[in-house]
Amino acid sequence: MAKKDIIVGVDIGSSNIRTVIAQIMPAEEKPRIIGVGTAPSSGVRKGIIVDLEEATMAIHKSLEEAERIAGITVSRAIISVGGNHIASQYSKGVIAVGRADGEVTEDDIERVIGAAQAISIPPNKEILHIIPRDYSLDDQKNIKDPIGMNGVRLEVDALIIEGSTPYIRNLTKCVEQAGIEPETFVLSPLAAAKATLSKRQKELGVILVDIGGGATSIAVFEEDDLLHTSVLPLGGNHITNDIAIGLRTSIDVAEKVKLEFGNAMPREINKKEDIDLSLIDSQEEGMVSRYHVAEIIEARLEEIFSLVNKELKSIGKDKLLPGGVVLTGGTAKLPGCVDLAKNTLGLPAQTGFPMPLGGLVDRVDEPSFVTSIGLLMWGMEETERSPVTSKSRLTGHISGNMGDTVGNIKKWLGKFLP
Repeated sequence: MAKKDIIVGVDIGSSNIRTVIAQIMPAEEKPRIIGVGTAPSSGVRKGIIVDLEEATMAIHKSLEEAERIAGITVSRAIISVGGNHIASQYSKGVIAVGRADGEVTEDDIERVIGAAQAISIPPNKEILHIIPRDYSLDDQKNIKDPIGMNGVRLEVDALIIEGSTPYIRNLTKCVEQAGIEPETFVLSPLAAAKATLSKRQKELGVILVDIGGGATSIAVFEEDDLLHTSVLPLGGNHITNDIAIGLRTSIDVAEKVKLEFGNAMPREINKKEDIDLSLIDSQEEGMVSRYHVAEIIEARLEEIFSLVNKELKSIGKDKLLPGGVVLTGGTAKLPGCVDLAKNTLGLPAQTGFPMPLGGLVDRVDEPSFVTSIGLLMWGMEETERSPVTSKSRLTGHISGNMGDTVGNIKKWLGKFLP
């Protein structure tokens, strides 16, 4: 099979690293999953690389498993980016339409996006995504695609998403040492949204809440635009830690208790129901109350959803998203998690699953794989677009370092120099 027909997504999370390999079939609309690999996230904490060697080995292990199942060797991949180093800001770009007859072309779109990215950012930050929200052409506002329209002054309102340059470089080094070249970097909640949210949900107004191991990522959409994104410093691992402390047991036992007996709604649990720890681990002994475990889970999840609600209040959208809440990540599978989200956020809620693809769908049809699948869908869309059109929408990683970004701006400015 041709290398150009292969797309690889590597989701580097705080708990697990998941690699998914897909093949684009010319006769089929959806790609086929041909390889899946999972490895524990050694060397990664709260979405940040803390040990280069361990993180590299974990990425390599996940990649190796996926390659073995697929029966091929891959050299490039789309990589997820998470962690609380992510920041965002709004920016506006303004240009004069280039053609004498005033018709907007793809070159104008590229130039106005370039103008929007020419902003002041800290020296230790770099641009990950430039996301155009809408365009204005003279007196016409809220235009989604101005190509072919006529006017003199073209403006764009864009959301600039930035990441830490040291983190991006460390992540790049890990991925390259694992044997693959980063094709592009995609913010985790954007990839998850790509795999789970429908166009109607994004038009109505919806929040995606991706509860990872060390952090929770959110993305808010309305009128098909990305309004807000944030990374919160709490995740599923904090629930496990709470259970370990509450039951005075090991982290491994606490994780098994959470997965096998966990529930986010204590009122659904019989107070007389107990868990025999010796059945989980022969080194443990004694009985613990399942109701007490549910109380621990509820308390931590309520804290997470309270932080989510605080983010919604900061943009004036608390209890104002008809599309509701879509929960993804491994923690989203906990019984009662959806009901607790409804009660805490005052919005309809549901568990998000990846949109159906072909191939090994049974291996990836769960909330913990939405980011991996979203990376594939992102890559598939990018291959279908021209480079200019790609930049005019939800663009990928702008640069591997700030030197590339400055180079792009100089190139744009060069068009106006004699």
